[in-house]
Amino acid sequence: MTDICRYMKKHTEALVKDVGIEAACQATGKSKATLGRYYSDHAEHKDRFIPVDAVAKLEKISSYPHVTSALAELKNITLSYDERKPNRPNTGGINADVIALSQRFAMLMAEYQQAMEDGIITINEAKRLLRETSQLQQVLIDMKLHLEEEGT
Repeated sequence: MTDICRYMKKHTEALVKDVGIEAACQATGKSKATLGRYYSDHAEHKDRFIPVDAVAKLEKISSYPHVTSALAELKNITLSYDERKPNRPNTGGINADVIALSQRFAMLMAEYQQAMEDGIITINEAKRLLRETSQLQQVLIDMKLHLEEEGT
């Protein structure tokens, strides 16, 4: 099995386990055995992969788009999404952006310190760090947009 195949099967397994096997069966209409074959590394299942419609159904209810992000990584593409739903638009300009940036960075460092207490970053800790990094990236994008607005 190629590295890409193993990589995709690993992320398929992460997606199914994120949702939960019972919920995954219900969402996709597939049996536990069928879902298991999609991420099995046995030679007899090496050419079986989860259908794209099943991925879409599972990622809709998962906490993270495991398969989509794996595909993006293979193509060196970065995905981002914005779950923020502010009550009011940010009208504080650059000063508010700098404050938000320092707060997000502090949150990232707190997550990192907590993850490194035992010297090992687990998968869940890595996901939390990734989430914080994405939020920090969004603050930087907002800041860039505000700077571009002020420059024109």
